[in-house]
Amino acid sequence: MMNRFKTTILLSLLSILLVFMGGVIGGQGGMLVAFCMAAVMNFGSYWFSDKIVLRMCNAQEISRDAHPFFYGMVERLACRAGLPMPRVYIIPDESPNAFATGRNPEHAAVAATEGILRILTPDELEGVMAHELAHVKNRDILISSIAATFAGAISMLGNMLQWGAMFGAGRTNDDEGGGVGGVIGSLAMAIIAPIAAMLIQMAVSRSREYLADATGAEICGRPLTLAGALRKLHSASQVIPMHEASPATAHLFIVTPLTGGGIMSLFSTHPPMEERIARLEALATRTF
Repeated sequence: MMNRFKTTILLSLLSILLVFMGGVIGGQGGMLVAFCMAAVMNFGSYWFSDKIVLRMCNAQEISRDAHPFFYGMVERLACRAGLPMPRVYIIPDESPNAFATGRNPEHAAVAATEGILRILTPDELEGVMAHELAHVKNRDILISSIAATFAGAISMLGNMLQWGAMFGAGRTNDDEGGGVGGVIGSLAMAIIAPIAAMLIQMAVSRSREYLADATGAEICGRPLTLAGALRKLHSASQVIPMHEASPATAHLFIVTPLTGGGIMSLFSTHPPMEERIARLEALATRTF
């Protein structure tokens, strides 16, 4: 419940930031334009994001006949979770990872790399796919798409504001408070707002990962197995980078496909792996 509340607050902050950026650029008219732009982007992400992501990852749909073990596992877990059977895909990549996509449970898809099918035990793989189906059950993919859309729109508005400030667009005369101070303020807003939007988007994604871990553990009934799978995936993904990884799709995967530590971890779409594992271990002692 707390994660859902935090997600609502964060999405509201993104909406407010988008409206504010539109107002800075063009007043009430700018706000209207910003809302229209977000509406168009949301429409596209709602209807076509799954197809775009699967194509970007070169995912190939499989059938029960082609992969009876993996397909059957997803089918059993979907039934246990009370979900319609999703489309099942395999990504031809040796980096071990998996993700879910789709606008709702009736139009969902799950995908796993060839690498994850090789390195995990059947129980560990079941825990991972339960996590992905938890995203479907919690409608996380739609939430992530909305957050990414708002963050992208704010970044676009930030670029517009930056160029406008540099070339004097919307500058008022000195007696109306314009001049150099106004230009500096606009440039500062152009830099700060997109960073704030990105941080909010990261927070949305992180909160949904914690919830998916908990729901996935409930679906498969073995939180320690999921914890072990996460530990193994985290180590292996550092050794075998994903060829098809990109910042646009990184938030979808169960472990981040992008490498980087230190300060870059502040901008990660995933919470710290140690914290995820600790929460699953605590859940095992409380519930199972």
